[in-house]
Amino acid sequence: MTRSTRERIIDEALRLFAERGYAATSVAEIEAASGLSPGAGGLYRHFKSKYEVLAAAIHEHAARTRSQVAVSLAELDELESRTDLEGRLAHLCRSGLAKVREESELTRVFFRDLSQFPELVAVVQEGLLQPMFDAIVSWFKTQPEYAQADVDWTGVAVVLGGSVVHYRLFQETVGTSPGHAEKEQFVAGWVRLAVGLLPAHAPVS
Repeated sequence: MTRSTRERIIDEALRLFAERGYAATSVAEIEAASGLSPGAGGLYRHFKSKYEVLAAAIHEHAARTRSQVAVSLAELDELESRTDLEGRLAHLCRSGLAKVREESELTRVFFRDLSQFPELVAVVQEGLLQPMFDAIVSWFKTQPEYAQADVDWTGVAVVLGGSVVHYRLFQETVGTSPGHAEKEQFVAGWVRLAVGLLPAHAPVS
């Protein structure tokens, strides 16, 4: 699919911010990477400033996240009738890992630059992170196997969701998996912990 000029500016700006840092990236560099004449002011036909490009990128990622969460939950609903609990849990975990990987550029920008923009930190928190935790809570509460489980699902979502984020962030920052655990080892361990939340009398479907 052909990207519009606006989309190219947002995508290339986020890539450059992730690679070099927000302050070290010039408008002219964004224009050049976007296929515009560097220094000619083409960016300003779509955005008022470099900050507005960053803000647009974060808001658009947040909007996309809300859509992706809805799609993922719908896919899991479809799986319920034909996949056992462990299979559904594995799908949930892998979806989370894929989402965090997809946001790797935004993650680097978040940790390097966003402390100077608290209003954008709030967008990341409420638009990207919270929907992921909310989705975990929602999903577990609707699974028949967990209907009788006496569990604080919000607390569980923080632990299980946080471990998914940590696994990918560790890979991004250290260059290897935590504990040298391969992805499928992590998924298997994640599923095993989640199955352990079942009521003692409830069999795994």
